[in-house]
Amino acid sequence: MPGEFGSAITGWASALPPRVVTNQDIMTLFDTSDEWIVERTGIRQRRAADGPFVDSKPDPSPPGGMGTTAQLAAAAGRRALSKAGLTGSDIDLLILCTTTPDQLVPATSSPLADALSIRGGGMDINAACAGFTYGLVTAAGFVASGAQRVLLIGAETLTRLTNWSDRSNAFLFGDGAGAVVVEAVPGEPALLGWDIGVDGSLQPLFYADHGGPGMAMRGQEVFRRAVRVTVDSATKSLEQAKVGAADIALFVPHQANTRIMDAVAERLAIPWERVASVIEHTGNTSSASIPIALTEAADAGRLAEGDLVLFAGFGAGMTWASAVWRWGAGPSR
Repeated sequence: MPGEFGSAITGWASALPPRVVTNQDIMTLFDTSDEWIVERTGIRQRRAADGPFVDSKPDPSPPGGMGTTAQLAAAAGRRALSKAGLTGSDIDLLILCTTTPDQLVPATSSPLADALSIRGGGMDINAACAGFTYGLVTAAGFVASGAQRVLLIGAETLTRLTNWSDRSNAFLFGDGAGAVVVEAVPGEPALLGWDIGVDGSLQPLFYADHGGPGMAMRGQEVFRRAVRVTVDSATKSLEQAKVGAADIALFVPHQANTRIMDAVAERLAIPWERVASVIEHTGNTSSASIPIALTEAADAGRLAEGDLVLFAGFGAGMTWASAVWRWGAGPSR
């Protein structure tokens, strides 16, 4: 019944397409250097399911492939379900966060639900790179309202939207997926504080048109706005949770750019050793970036029972979202 259960993340996983695109590969497209890209972004490589490198290298994808958003999401979702000791039939609601749906209609969560044998509800959320945290707040709300288990996935095939002739941003983006199972458990809610928002007047800073050449971005202005809105949002979530930055065991920011992540952490007074960062080998994977970073941190043993996790990010729109989550074990199965 509503109000009788808290929530816990009981399963987590990620999936990356097998094709690795290095900065040296990017250098074959236009005049740049590994040093220039690393200095400005922290990115050394990214994964690609699409783009100009598809025909130049063999594709060792497993049967079923990992070349679409739904395929990547399914791979991460299956692994998260397995870690939680569940199957698709146990899921009440599937939430897919993506800016790169496989079709305009229907929502990609529809074929994804079929692939995972989910017979509960399903929906897509498009809040760009803030999408996963939007989804986490949504999942916690459904659990508080009586749902038992929610499968939340962030998945992107951004290389399909990349303008590979745009030297200003083509090196930024990669493909991947990350998933978590949010489950009802006895006790207090795990979501202690949250903040979401959007400023539609900033839409011209970062967008991609139907039928256009790909993503267009005013990088310097995005950097300036992104740091500000992420810090403001994270501060609001911390205040709502009645905790301070010193109480945060792990900060999982959107993996947009090392400079942005470092600037946000510095302004929040969170030392870099408590930041989860995977951007060096994934690039910017939009709504998939936070669950991918969370998965690597959790698998590395960086989280313990009762630890506080801060999620925060921003995206095209301009959207932003943050949440303070108490990490805790789920039921034994």
